[in-house]
Amino acid sequence: MSATLHPTAIVEDGARLHDGVVIGPFCHIGASVEIGAGAVLQSHVVISGRTRIGAGARIFPFVSIGTPSQDLKAALAEGAVTIGDDCVVREGVTINAGVGAGTLVGARCVFLAYSHVAHDCRLGEGVVLSNQALLGGHVEIGDHAMIGGGTAVHQNVRIGAHVFIGGLAGVEGDVIPFGLAGGNRAHLFGVNLVGVRRRGFSNERIARLREAYRRLFARDDARALTERIDEVAAAFAGDADVAQIIDFLRAPSTRPLCAPRARGDDA
Repeated sequence: MSATLHPTAIVEDGARLHDGVVIGPFCHIGASVEIGAGAVLQSHVVISGRTRIGAGARIFPFVSIGTPSQDLKAALAEGAVTIGDDCVVREGVTINAGVGAGTLVGARCVFLAYSHVAHDCRLGEGVVLSNQALLGGHVEIGDHAMIGGGTAVHQNVRIGAHVFIGGLAGVEGDVIPFGLAGGNRAHLFGVNLVGVRRRGFSNERIARLREAYRRLFARDDARALTERIDEVAAAFAGDADVAQIIDFLRAPSTRPLCAPRARGDDA
């Protein structure tokens, strides 16, 4: 079964369209683009650069994928984007190309209307960007994280797996796995209980995450965070969920840590 092209669509020579691809009216597909089997581009979609779209993608009108970085210091050179299988990209979304490995998006991600992914971002599987969520360059997001509508994430920020960030947040610092964050500027509220329950975590797993969080960020503990990290790592040795948090906290980063606000700070 070959691809189906609307008469008004432009597909440049060299583009690779796998079986069952549907290209709707007024789409423009560049010469270095590959689109996986069964993907559907509704209309007015532009895909350029060295871009690979996974199988089963659903891409809605006025989406732009693979255009060069908006970094004003960078040359407008053709970059790369790789998007995993079964992603949904709604109206007006922009996903810019990166250099080297490029911009990488895992399978089953959802990008709601007018969200933006800048150059060289790396997103895991099952990530959701709500309407008008904005990612700066080199942002990293773990599996099954959800970013609320109108949220802006600073360049180079890391967001762990299973995180939920509330709408209209300004995220300047790294958010630990399983964290619940929000506000302007964003701070931690606790563990993303709703998210992990939806993912089928047992009550025991959740209780251990909550206890680890309490020990790491206890307001009455005057010790340095590094000391508390070591203590929690020893106390929860063998717990894979807590190990994700510890590894995240120990990894090098150019951004500060998104932490709970101290008592007495403005809400």
